[in-house]
Parts: sequence; C-alpha cells; structure tokens
Amino acid sequence: MDVIGKSVIRKEAADKVTGRAKYTNDFQSIEMLSCKMVISPYGHAKIVNIDTSKAWKVPGVIAIIAGKRYPLTGEAIRDRPPIAVDKVRYHGEPVALVVAETPSQAKTAADLIKVQYELLPVVNSPAQAFQKDAPLVHERLGEYKLEADSYPVPGTNIATHYKIRKGNMEKGWSESETVVEASFSFAPSDHAAMETRCATAEIVPDGNIMITTSSQAPFMVKRLIADYFGEDMGKIIVRTPLVGGAYGGKASVQLEVLAYLASKEVGGRPVKLLNTREEDIITSACHIGLDATVKLGVDRSGKIRAAEIRYLWDGGAYSDKAVDVSRSGAVDCTGPYDVENLWCDSYCMYTNHPYAAPFRGFSHSELSFAIERTMDLLAQKLNMDPFELRYINAIQPGDTTPTRVKLNKSNVGNLRKCIEKVKELFKWEEGAIKEIDDRFIRVKGVSCSWKTSTIDTDAPSGVILTFNRDGSINLMSGVVEIGTGTKTILAQILAERMRMDVDNIHVRMEVDTQTTPEHWKTVASRGTFMGGRAVLRAAEDAINQLKEIAACALRAPKDDLEVANSRVFLRDDPSIGLHFKDICYGFKYPNGQTIGQQVIGRGSYILRHLTHLDPETGAGKPGPEWTVAAYGVEIEFDKRDYTYRLIKACTVVDVGNVMNEKAAEGQVMGAMSMGLAFAGRETFYFDELGRVLNPQLRTYRPLRYGENPEYLVGFVKTPQLDGPYGARGLGEHGLMGMPGALGNALSIASGVSLHHLPLIPELIWRAKEAVK
Repeated sequence: MDVIGKSVIRKEAADKVTGRAKYTNDFQSIEMLSCKMVISPYGHAKIVNIDTSKAWKVPGVIAIIAGKRYPLTGEAIRDRPPIAVDKVRYHGEPVALVVAETPSQAKTAADLIKVQYELLPVVNSPAQAFQKDAPLVHERLGEYKLEADSYPVPGTNIATHYKIRKGNMEKGWSESETVVEASFSFAPSDHAAMETRCATAEIVPDGNIMITTSSQAPFMVKRLIADYFGEDMGKIIVRTPLVGGAYGGKASVQLEVLAYLASKEVGGRPVKLLNTREEDIITSACHIGLDATVKLGVDRSGKIRAAEIRYLWDGGAYSDKAVDVSRSGAVDCTGPYDVENLWCDSYCMYTNHPYAAPFRGFSHSELSFAIERTMDLLAQKLNMDPFELRYINAIQPGDTTPTRVKLNKSNVGNLRKCIEKVKELFKWEEGAIKEIDDRFIRVKGVSCSWKTSTIDTDAPSGVILTFNRDGSINLMSGVVEIGTGTKTILAQILAERMRMDVDNIHVRMEVDTQTTPEHWKTVASRGTFMGGRAVLRAAEDAINQLKEIAACALRAPKDDLEVANSRVFLRDDPSIGLHFKDICYGFKYPNGQTIGQQVIGRGSYILRHLTHLDPETGAGKPGPEWTVAAYGVEIEFDKRDYTYRLIKACTVVDVGNVMNEKAAEGQVMGAMSMGLAFAGRETFYFDELGRVLNPQLRTYRPLRYGENPEYLVGFVKTPQLDGPYGARGLGEHGLMGMPGALGNALSIASGVSLHHLPLIPELIWRAKEAVK
C-alpha cells in the first residue's frame, strides 16, 4: 500500500504547533456574555435557602438562575437536574448560574450568592452504597425515565445491575485445585485534559439554537437538548472545533445544557460558560472509581476453571455514562482469558461523589487492575511464570467471550503473539528481579488486556466527499478531532482507495451538526473503524460517478476503467484517460456541451449484528471485535523508603493493521503515560463530608516532565477482515494494562500484595505495616 502504514503528518499539525488552531474558548464576540456557576461545597445536603440579593447589585449582572425546576437530564437514566433544587448530591454540583457582561462581574456576583445548607449523611464509596442500611442518594429512583438497557433497583443505591452467567459454576469449582480470592479498590479521579470544558449558546431570532462546545459528542448534544426541552431538533446547530484532549470526559453533556438555559434566560443572547481547572475537576464528569472482588480457580496445569467476580462501580451522584461503563466492565469482566464457568455481577452504584464519565479504556484499565493482580497472585501460588499463566489461559479463536460470542481469528487477534513480543522487547529472559545493591532492586511486572466497544447498537458514522475544481477532494466526517489524529487517518484511507496523493485531500476539522454527516460519538476507539468504513463507501460512490462520466467521454465501458493518481484511465492503456479536474464537475466537450454532473461521494456505516444483553444471563453481542494486548513495566524500588522510579514500560497491541506508524506509536505512548499516572499518582481524596480535597493541579498530580520511563511499543498484525484495511481501534489500549503491570511489579519489589490505587509510597508503607 502507498499511504496506509506510512507516517503521514497530521492535517492539523501546522495550526497546532504555530498556535493558529482555535478551540471553543478562542471564539469570542463583542456581544457575548459570561456565565459563572455557584457550586455546592458539600457532598450531600438539603438546600434550605438561596440569597441572591447582594449578587443582583453587582454592575453588569443580567440574570441569576437559582431554584428553578427544569426537566431532568441524563442518558441511561434521567436523574440529574441541570441546576440542583431541594438538595445537592456531590461536591461541585451547580446550584445557581450568574450571567453578566464580563467574566469578572459574573464571578464577583457568584461569590456573593449565599446558600444555606442542611447536611445529610454522605455515601463515600460504592461498597458503602451497597450496604442495606446506606443513606439513599436518590429517594425517587423508581420514578425516573429510563433507557431500555438500564436496570435500577428502587429503594437502593443501585443505578443498574448487569449479570453475566456462563457455564456451570459447581463444575468449575470442582475442577479447581487452586483458588485465589482478593479485593481491590480505588477512588474516582480526573481526566485532566489540557483544555478545560467550555460551551457557548445563542438563540437567534429565527429560533435556531447555536451551540459551540468542546465535546466528543456534538450530535448527542443536539439530540439530548431537543429531547430534554422539547426543542425542534432541526433548529439546534452544534459546532465543535478542535478539542484539546477529552479521554471520555467530554462525552457527557453538561455545560451545553447550562449555556442553553443561560441564553434562554437572557432572551437568546450569546453566553459562554468556561470551566476553571478547579471546576473542571469537580463540577464536570470524572473518572469512575471501583470496589472489586475477584475469585479465580485453576486446575493443576494452571487453566482457569471458574471465576466469580463482583464489580461495584462508583457512578457518583448521577448515572450519566456510568451505566454504560458498568455494562462495558461486565461484558469483558474476565480480562483476555478463556473462562468457561463464570458468575459476574457488575453494579453501577450511586454515591455522593462527582458523577462519572468514560475514561480512556471505558472500564477496562480499572477491571484489568483487579484481574491482573489476581492473576499474579495465582502465579505466585502455583510457583509459575506470570507470563506462562497468561499464555496458557489466553483467549483464542474458537473460545467464547463472557457474553457467549464465539471468537475467530479476525475478531480477536492473537494475544499469545503479543505476549511473545513483549517478552522479546522487554528482555524477559533476563529475569523479572535484579538486585542493584542492599537498598535498590529492579523488578518487572506484566499484564494483559482486551476490549470490545459497547456502544449503541444503531450508532452511525457518515462521510461526504466533494471535489474542488482542481481535482482535490474535501472530506467531511462527524468524527471530532480530539487529539488522536483520526481525521488524518481517514484522509489516508481515502487516499489509499483513490490511489492519490494524500496532500490533495483536504479534511474539514470543525464539526457542524447542520452540515456534517453524523458520527455517533468520538469514543471507544471507534473513529478509525466506523469512520474508515464510511470513507471507503463514500470513495466507492465517488469512483463510480467518476467512471460513469469518464466512460462517456472516453467512449469506453466503465468496467475497463481504473482510478489512480487523480486520473481515470483505460486499464490496458493508461495514456488514455482524464484528470479528476476534467470530470469532477461533469465533462465539457470542445463545443461547450457538458455531460455528467458534480461528483459528491457519500458513505455511511452502522455496526452490524450487535444486540442488547440478556438481563438475566448477559448473553449478547456488545461489540464488533476484541482488541488484545500485553504489557510490561519495570521499576527501580527503594527498599528503605518505598519510593520507586519508572524505568521502562512496554505495550504490544494486535492492532490488525497499522494505519499511520508514528501516530500509532504516539497514541500508545500517550496512553501508557496516562495509565501509569492513573496507577501511581492520580486520585481524589474525599473527607467525611464528601468533599474533594485536591481539586487543583498543585495537589492533583499527573505525571510531570522527567518522570516518564522509556517507552517500548510493538504491534502484532492479525487483520480484522471487516475493518478498514484490516485495522482495529487503538487509542485506548496502551493505557489499559499499565495499572496491573505496575501493581504487579511493586507487589514483587515490596514483598507485600498491593490492592489499592494509586500506588504511592505511603500505600506500600501502610501495607507492609499491616502484615507485621
């Protein structure tokens, strides 16, 4: 192939490195007003009174919204008031909005609003929420509007319960000679995208609602605002420019609703709502937490015979996307291992924490930590090489997933090859443990993962191609450019199919829901797969039209024509042909007569054969393929003070086919860095009132410059037959195995089994003290 697999420079690269690139907050007009939130300082409290009298006296204040009842919002379950009334359910929940002429006026007024609260008991973990006598976060859970695959349990804090039942558990345990059971936990955390969330809204005189937002899901914004507030969907126009990182956190719809309500309150004038970093951390959707229990049984050879798993997901105060994350965790609950006898319960729990959104990996880095730590505990108990145990149990073609989908070479790839390649890159044969001196030790930890994409069964992706008169092509897709380079990949796919120079393909970066074909959401590593399939269909449509016009002009059968190098020509005599520029708007004869018409290619794609899960057994097909990967992390551990240094991190993914080599490596490395930060640094610390104690980048700590290890990236290529040029999704997979691999390395190095994240020296010290 001429373009696929090559390291093509991203289409938006020059704009980004020169600072010309524009993000949502960069769009400002003279008439635009500013909106500021007043947020709850408590995790759970009744709203007794809101005093806005002093705020109204601030010059420039135009509107204050407080105490108003609006339709409940939410995707899976409509459980969230846009602005809190009666009570607040998490620290950071909006209780009022101030609209003013300038940001400083809005902030001054917001700071003057006095809210009187009456404290309520706080639910501070999913395990606590699961207890029978736990305070209820939602007393009226049974009255909410639901999506078809949501299963709340009224009278409890269970937002949804997913069940996976497979095989015969009695038989599985009877065949198990060695059993390990362990529990794991970690608190919610942040996505920490460089660009904080921002939305603007304006309702123009003709009734059109104009929204600009840093969102992964502009078409969902359009759909939900129409649904929530009874607006005409055709009059809602959502624009999304470049997005400065998202990682799942911008899939939720929140600021868009608030900006719309603020604009409506001021007669439709344009209003901007921009999160500060502190607001972005606690007010908007966060990274989900988890309390997990995993029990695995293996026979004498190390083959897993039974698994019993319980996941209690910390969905926070409102279900939002946490229901989908809980379902995703259920369908891949075992990790990438063949387990015939399985019992899994995956609960989405309400707590008094910030509500959860997807985080890069969509529950899989989280569940993988629990599964992979348990696998290492098994390996130790069996006195077996940890990679050997994983190799024996690796999922393979012919096996079935927890939801009973039968796998084949195309839809699962080759985990054993990934393991072999990690062993080679990671120099596993040199040993997992190396003593440096009496104080320092170097240790390697390993893990594996897999993932399918549990998205809506009818999720669409569309592409439109138009031609410029010089024969170059404009590509329009609803995929949002969130930093992944997906739109460049789509251009490569088009260039490969058209057999033309990728520089002659121009990609529209901004998404406009009125003129851009819909792409469901830019999540779940689906951009290349779904958008790529739509591109190929659009290319076929354009090629067919070009050939029809050229066939008339060249007086040759259409079947004799080929397309390459921006030309249509005779297959057996390439010298006879026409350039795209001569036929893309029809062909004009010397006498002026014209045949044909403007060529506009169109293509769309919807994932096929996907189903909902059976509510009692979990049987069903949740996604199109399962991407597998293997990982390694090497650390240098200080046995005296329990600090450690990251030395190397390795990931090998069966990607099907590499579309853009440098972009693929960069995506995996970036994901690995996020995974190590989540595992070793990032978390929310809550007090007894449910307050987040570290809502700043001074105290909320991602990896900093100089703390990253050496990254080793490899790919296995087992083509996915229905993927564009055999490709699978890639964006999330470098992250998913990092927590497990780091936890395994540190458990070996410290000599104590670690079951909680983040893996900080204090945690290791406490674990060692507990076993003394």
